[in-house]
Amino acid sequence: MSYTSPVQKFKERNLFSRLKKKDQDAFVQAYDLYVDDIHRFVYFKVGNKEEANDLTSIIFLKTWDYIKSNSLKDSRTLRALLYKIARTTIIDYYRQSRPHVSLDDEEKKIDVIDENQDVMSQISINSDLELIRKKLPELKIEYREVLIMRFVNDLSLEEISEITGKSKGNTRVLVFRALKALRELIEDNNN
Repeated sequence: MSYTSPVQKFKERNLFSRLKKKDQDAFVQAYDLYVDDIHRFVYFKVGNKEEANDLTSIIFLKTWDYIKSNSLKDSRTLRALLYKIARTTIIDYYRQSRPHVSLDDEEKKIDVIDENQDVMSQISINSDLELIRKKLPELKIEYREVLIMRFVNDLSLEEISEITGKSKGNTRVLVFRALKALRELIEDNNN
């Protein structure tokens, strides 16, 4: 998990406050701050760069429309709002364009590389990541989604609970159960 400094949290709160006043410059700053995270989330869900680019643009347009038409009183953070809109946009995308959804696309593999690791550790990590990538689609959609939000997109439990509409306690339990289910799948694979 990445650490968010108090200064960064203050900047994000200030930005959110300015957005409540429909400040266009604040929205441009928010776009710059969150576009890579939202794009990564979308890409991980759809597996196609061009589609991820288009959907990310749509997400930010929907967010700006939401900001213009709403006072943002029902959202606590911009980050959570963006992920909530991203999530519903992806659901709409799949409802409109594809009858079947798969995160296990052999042609579009996702590689996560930590260049600070030594070669043997990297081989072990790559092997583990490949196994996790193969087992992830076997999980329930709800489990996959919370694992992606928590460990790929580094969202807090509070943000995930706001996005999913579940309490923080239920979200914590859901993440725990998702990890347990993934661990069981991996252990079954190793036996």
